[in-house]
Amino acid sequence: MSTPAHSPAPAALVADRLQAVLSRVSGERMAATVTALAGEAFAGRRVGSAGGAAARAWLAQRLADAGAAVTLEPFTVPHVPEVYTAPTVRWTNGDTEEHLAFGRQVAVHLASVDEPLIRRGPLAIAGVGDPVGRWLLVPAGTTLFDAYGHAHGALGLLLGRGVDADGWQYTMLAGPNPGPLPILTLDTTTHAAVLHAAQAGTGTFDGNTPIRRLDVPAANVHGHWRTSGGVDILLTAHYDGVGDHPGLRQPAAADNGSGVAVVLEAATILADVLPPTAGLAVALLDGEEAGALGSAHHAAQLRAAGATPVVLNVDGAGHLHEAAAVEAGGPAHALLAALDQAGRHTGLPLVAGPVASDNRRYAAAGLAAVGIGAGMAGYHSPADTPDRVQSATLTAVARLVVAAALLIGADPGTVSS
Repeated sequence: MSTPAHSPAPAALVADRLQAVLSRVSGERMAATVTALAGEAFAGRRVGSAGGAAARAWLAQRLADAGAAVTLEPFTVPHVPEVYTAPTVRWTNGDTEEHLAFGRQVAVHLASVDEPLIRRGPLAIAGVGDPVGRWLLVPAGTTLFDAYGHAHGALGLLLGRGVDADGWQYTMLAGPNPGPLPILTLDTTTHAAVLHAAQAGTGTFDGNTPIRRLDVPAANVHGHWRTSGGVDILLTAHYDGVGDHPGLRQPAAADNGSGVAVVLEAATILADVLPPTAGLAVALLDGEEAGALGSAHHAAQLRAAGATPVVLNVDGAGHLHEAAAVEAGGPAHALLAALDQAGRHTGLPLVAGPVASDNRRYAAAGLAAVGIGAGMAGYHSPADTPDRVQSATLTAVARLVVAAALLIGADPGTVSS
């Protein structure tokens, strides 16, 4: 494969420039970006929220300050779930009453109907006895579909659910449509205790499910430096999070403030050093937590326009264990080879692993795309805080992205052929 005469060969680039360019990557600068994005002003950055809109404006200014031409690409996200007040939940085994902690011991299931009023009644087990006027414990191994079949006239359903290492239930925005009943999830220890009371016939339960669905405005943030006649490099990361709950901060630092920080850092450096044969653009994407709708919207536009950038998507650069996970999709063989070479140059081990994020939307549109991820303990919970995001991990992933882009830009034929 020949290299354009006006561009140095990849080997010469590595020898003469790569290490000098990589030394410009600043973990401290990226950590400051993560801290800002995880701040109270942005309130967890849920799609359609005031915090999400504030984050979008802040990021647009960051891209403009880096020399990019900035545009916003609006779209609508339907049926976004919102727990609009903390549920009030308590139960008794006949002797003592316990109030359950929202986010830890109890959460509202995405399939729940909106019921702001507290329903009180005795406990029973789904499929055992008369369900009318009772809260039904759903045993492990019983599906929600099957539980509905035993729940005519019930007050609601109580499902068991595991918690993360910090004791939090995982927050989601994408999931099933609401059904006919209030549904709460109890951590497995609480579920077992309540189930025991139901079996003994001594328990009562009070609870509500204040959850609504909203059609909300969203927007991707695009930064464009230039288009080339060779290869165009598109760096992507989603900036939305699952958002704060009432009384619960969910900072979304690792997922995905860290990915946004890496993309901003890498793009700012690459804008100065990529050869003329390489174009450069950034897409900071909204609506990923609601089904990767921002990237789906953007990928469809690229396909309609006949644009074929190579896509490097970063979803999580919080904690590097032994290697960064890489998922390739679309015609990405050469892109993956460049990323592998970049990993060797930077000393970052790579391993094939699932990165279930926006990269899949671009790959499905026929683009060469890779997703890069590095550990996100506590994500989708109040435990996803900036102090858990390692500066060394931010640096390692940003160096990987910069090196891969430089290698691609130095020999665009490797990914455009």
